Amino acid sequence: MAKYKPQHSRLLFIDREINTGKHPNCSSLAEEWEVSCKTIQRDLDYMRYQLNAPLEYSAKHRGYFYTEKNFKLPAIDIKESDLFAIYLADKLLIQYEGTPLYDSLCSVFQKIEHSLPNKVSLDLGNEPSRFTVFPPSNTIIRPGIWETVSSAIRSSHRLEIEYQTPGRDPSIRMLDPYHGVRYEGDWYVVGFCHLRKDILTFSLARIINAKILPDIFEISTDFDFHKLTGSHFGIHWSNDEIKVKILFDKSVAGYIKERKWHSTQEVLQNPDGSLVLSLTVNHLLELKRWILSWGNMAQVLEPKSFVEDVRQTIVEMMGRYKKT
Repeated sequence: MAKYKPQHSRLLFIDREINTGKHPNCSSLAEEWEVSCKTIQRDLDYMRYQLNAPLEYSAKHRGYFYTEKNFKLPAIDIKESDLFAIYLADKLLIQYEGTPLYDSLCSVFQKIEHSLPNKVSLDLGNEPSRFTVFPPSNTIIRPGIWETVSSAIRSSHRLEIEYQTPGRDPSIRMLDPYHGVRYEGDWYVVGFCHLRKDILTFSLARIINAKILPDIFEISTDFDFHKLTGSHFGIHWSNDEIKVKILFDKSVAGYIKERKWHSTQEVLQNPDGSLVLSLTVNHLLELKRWILSWGNMAQVLEPKSFVEDVRQTIVEMMGRYKKT
């Protein structure tokens, strides 16, 4: 049965065969690819007349060759819209600057650029740069930690880590690393902590030392990262499901409506221009910080326990600003 492969793949195959210097012809190429000689001839014509390949037939060698020694068919068939997407993605790399991934990602994009046709260009206007990306702040990960942890995740090897939570002394943990997470400028590893006998989340920036152990672990069959974090608001989560209602002043109602803050959110517009944002979360720590960031333009309505928690925090904050 003949192979089914797209024409672009076949063109790349023909290009590689020609670049070997063996002078392939229609018969040899058709036999290798399991298509007819007419198909190969149409491909060769397409390469010559549509892709401007410097392709010639050698009667002496009874096969094809490139008249330009270093010619190579571009590996990517790309539209201007695709090129623009690559341009923006390259800009977005800046948000990873200072992280262990930055150099690797830059290398990948350089390979993409080198594989593009020389004649492909993108008109961005008169200015050399019309788009800017402001990167978020990044935590600082100690040298070697990212490589060690990511390797352990991929190979399912247990880790021994020295971990320091802010304000506490360092502790030694045995960790089965299940999953890596990137969130708001920080990298985390989720896994089973043998000290706490529970699945916990650890910031890579707080790992002082990490060592891969010879022990191989198996991820628990009931572990589902997306189910575990399904209704989270931030990087923390629990087994709770808490319905929260927040009243936002009309001066910021437009900002709240224009963005999707949570997968469960519901928005109720009030006649006076204010609105109520309702969402169900499984942890309140980062939601609380987010609400407080809106100052007096946000007010928690439900649940009552959360209302009291936020109120108490505001009272303590006021105590720090007492007039002397």
